[in-house]
Amino acid sequence: MLEAFLVPEKTVVNAKGDGPALDVGQAEGRVFLLTLAITNIVEQESLDVAIYASADGAAWDAKPVAAFPQKFYREEVPLLLDLSARPEVKFIRAHWEVGRWGRGSEIPMFEFHVTLREVPQEILAEAAGRARTQ
Repeated sequence: MLEAFLVPEKTVVNAKGDGPALDVGQAEGRVFLLTLAITNIVEQESLDVAIYASADGAAWDAKPVAAFPQKFYREEVPLLLDLSARPEVKFIRAHWEVGRWGRGSEIPMFEFHVTLREVPQEILAEAAGRARTQ
């Protein structure tokens, strides 16, 4: 079962950027639980994190395959990423954008990380079975 960081722990950013490419081509299932954890911020700023996909790790899709809601505070946010309908996807990476407004420094600062955990097939099958009986 695949578990990894899309953005390493204690990553500090003050401008837009990309995390490293992660090979998900060998994952048994194609459903992942992503968690965005914002561990430090300054006031009056925003963080947007999206996930992009690639077949070869070099050319990336123009649009994200998933995106977290825009965030302003310290918190942890889960997001499901279902790639089961995209067998050509072998790599994913996180991309972030930051914004700042108001008084004080105009430079934003976020400390955050993004984890990825493959959702086991048994859990997916159990959830699908429950959905059919409701």
